[in-house]
Amino acid sequence: MNRSKPLDISARNAARARQAILTKPPGSLGQLEELACRFAAWQGRAQPDVLRPAITVFAGDHGVTAEGVSAFPSAVTAEMVRNFANGGAAICVLARALDARLEVVDVGVAGEVSALPIVHAKVRAGSRNLAKETAMSAEETEAALEAGRAAARRAVDEGANLLIAGDMGIGNTTASAALICRLTGASPELVVGRGTGIDDIGLANKLRVVKTALARVAWENLSGQDTLAELGGLEIAAMAGFYLEGAHLGVPSLVDGFIASAAALCAKAIDPSLHEWLLASHRSAEAGHDHALAALQLQPLVDLGMRLGEGSGAAVCVPLLQMAVRLHNEMATFEEAGISGKSA
Repeated sequence: MNRSKPLDISARNAARARQAILTKPPGSLGQLEELACRFAAWQGRAQPDVLRPAITVFAGDHGVTAEGVSAFPSAVTAEMVRNFANGGAAICVLARALDARLEVVDVGVAGEVSALPIVHAKVRAGSRNLAKETAMSAEETEAALEAGRAAARRAVDEGANLLIAGDMGIGNTTASAALICRLTGASPELVVGRGTGIDDIGLANKLRVVKTALARVAWENLSGQDTLAELGGLEIAAMAGFYLEGAHLGVPSLVDGFIASAAALCAKAIDPSLHEWLLASHRSAEAGHDHALAALQLQPLVDLGMRLGEGSGAAVCVPLLQMAVRLHNEMATFEEAGISGKSA
């Protein structure tokens, strides 16, 4: 398996040295300073290039919806994919605002979307019911991972130096909750949330389903990829592959919310060094996101109460990152500005 590319520590150190001589008190730009240095390490440049984001939304259905875990029917997955193709979804608006490349990939939509102008990489028409059986076979899991890897390669080949994975799949917060519980050891009571907006009865049912799924595999010794196969979904596996290939190619990923973090946890379980190539965008309002972020060793940039998915929370953070890079690159040094530095 391809491993993550090593960070360029010398470039990061050079970036930190530059931060020390810019016309500001040291540390006065807070996290923006370290963000710029992280991009220096990722790009191997003391002054990193302006960010060129690429957003890929992966779509797939989930057999676990048969358990009544969502407020919306599975048909909404295909309907939302049509909305993506027509440019009407939130992530479409954000991609246009950012002038970002946007690609939609069908890896497991159960509905008919074959005529849409999207990437068709369907592995199967939805995962199986994870509460009762393995969600995906080993072969299906590998195929979905490869669909994500291929999407990352396409984005990087077209010039992206920042990757964002988005999701669309009714039922995927149930799969993500199960994955986060299994991979972090957190209690389902702390992780399972309302997803698409289920009521208290629905939440209790969803909690029961996640506990049932976890009990099904409780005594099994599972690898990261095995865990993904047992409890995940096709679009979640593709997102994991996207993160893995980005890190291998030396391109960081800006991780969105709850589903994206579950995918990142799976990817980290496959390649433990992956987290060095991840940056958390926002804290999701979905229950349990903090447990995933802690396991990924990531601190979110913002907390806006978002829980849409699609990559929307990550996209909203791109201008903040652009400002961090531009401040680092374009501010004058004390010498250039003819300003006296800090007294000894």
